[in-house]
Amino acid sequence: MSLASANFVSVTELSGDEVTDEQVERMCHRYYWAANYCKGKDVVEVACGTGQGVGYLVSISGSFEAGDYSKEILEIAQQHYGERFKFKQFDAQDMPFPDNSKDVIILYEAIYYIPDASKFVSECSRILRPGGRVLVVTANKDLYDFNPSPHSFMYYGVTELVELFSVCNFSIKCFGYMPINKTNLKQKILRPIKKIVVSLGLMPKTMAGKKLLKRLVFGKMVQMPGEITEDMYSYEKPVQLEISVPDKSHKVVYCVAELN
Repeated sequence: MSLASANFVSVTELSGDEVTDEQVERMCHRYYWAANYCKGKDVVEVACGTGQGVGYLVSISGSFEAGDYSKEILEIAQQHYGERFKFKQFDAQDMPFPDNSKDVIILYEAIYYIPDASKFVSECSRILRPGGRVLVVTANKDLYDFNPSPHSFMYYGVTELVELFSVCNFSIKCFGYMPINKTNLKQKILRPIKKIVVSLGLMPKTMAGKKLLKRLVFGKMVQMPGEITEDMYSYEKPVQLEISVPDKSHKVVYCVAELN
């Protein structure tokens, strides 16, 4: 599969989609977390999807730009924001920003869709000013029931993220969010079943196909908002992780890579 042929619409959490409340909470949390790094800074969000966090980040950043590889996804984002914001279409491996022009680069739930993530990291080192940061959020591949996206190239856990960014002289901190030991009883019971389904290759490949399974596990579904606000969910700091070993305790891994 090539990047150009991938249908990202089918695997992206689009605004207006029927999703679980947990998905919306995860969406909000990663942008609330970003606020600690973005206030008053020059920020760009790569692979912004339909732009659920754009309005929030615009309100706190010194300057803010955002874009995505998928033209179809950007059309949905642009329709929501209209004249309030102009999105860019670009490849994370070749970004249209000058050298030393940004303080923060955000990449959420998309690093596994980049054919060569080292090119993205190299671009970040070019674009960021000294002390600038890359914020990465990704599903935790080191959970035993992990289910990869059909369009993914490579997933990065804690140790892989450290290796990836260290090559370009970044210092790395990683954090865990949504501990699996706090999931509800129904999810805990169904995790072994999910593992079997994944190992047999029976897991649905698209968001639409997964929706039926999510109804069974999570119950009532909600609508993915077109734009988040700062008061939709309470914020709890993610837990800092040991970066020398894989994390097997959280659903989501957060990474801060600071350019030395």
